[in-house]
Amino acid sequence: MSDEQPTGSRTARPSSGGVGVSTTLGIIVAAIAVLLGFLILRDINRDRDGGDVSAPVETQPVGTDVTGTDVTLAPIDTTTLPRTGYKVLVANASGISGSAGQMSTALQAEGFVVIQPATNAAETVGKQTVTVVYYVPGFETGAAAVAEVLGGVATQPVASPPPVESGDLGEATVVVLLGTDLAGKLLPGALPSAAPAAATTTTTA
Repeated sequence: MSDEQPTGSRTARPSSGGVGVSTTLGIIVAAIAVLLGFLILRDINRDRDGGDVSAPVETQPVGTDVTGTDVTLAPIDTTTLPRTGYKVLVANASGISGSAGQMSTALQAEGFVVIQPATNAAETVGKQTVTVVYYVPGFETGAAAVAEVLGGVATQPVASPPPVESGDLGEATVVVLLGTDLAGKLLPGALPSAAPAAATTTTTA
C-alpha cells in the first residue's frame, strides 16, 4: 500500500467569496469618483456662466458726471443786450397822468434812445394793468433789453395799427405800453448807479 495521495485532491482553489467583495468595492469607488466629478463640473460650469450672484454690484450714483468733467452753465448776462440802435416810445395805458413821461425819463437814464414826449395809448386799448413791450419785426433784441429793465415783462410784435393814440409809431421801433403795474414806479431791472447812503441818526440833548 502506498502513502502517496493524488496530487489533484489537495490543490487550493480560489475562494469565490473573496473575488466578489473586491469587485463590489471597485464598483462603489468608481461610482463615487464619477459622482464627485459630476458635482465638481457642475459647480465650475455654474460659476463660469452665472457668476457669483451674491457679489455686490457697483452702481453709479445718481447725478454723477460719467464723463469726469463738471458741466457748469454760465449765467446769461442781460446787460449785453443792445440799448442803442433803435428808438423807444412809451405809451400810457395806466390812466395815471404823467407816468409815461416819468418812464421815458427813467429809460433814457438807462441808456436807451427814447422819443420825447411820451404819448397815450389808443382809446381802443383801454386801461391796462400789465405792461407789455411791442416791437417792429427785426428789433426783437431791443425789445428784450427794454423788457429786461422793466423786470422781465412780456414782448410781442406790434399790431397794425399800433396801440398808440396817433396810430403812427413814427421813428419808434419799440413801444412800451405802460400799465398800472409799473406806472409811477422805479425800474425793477435797472442797474444800481450808486450804493445807497448809510442812514444817520441824530440825538437831541
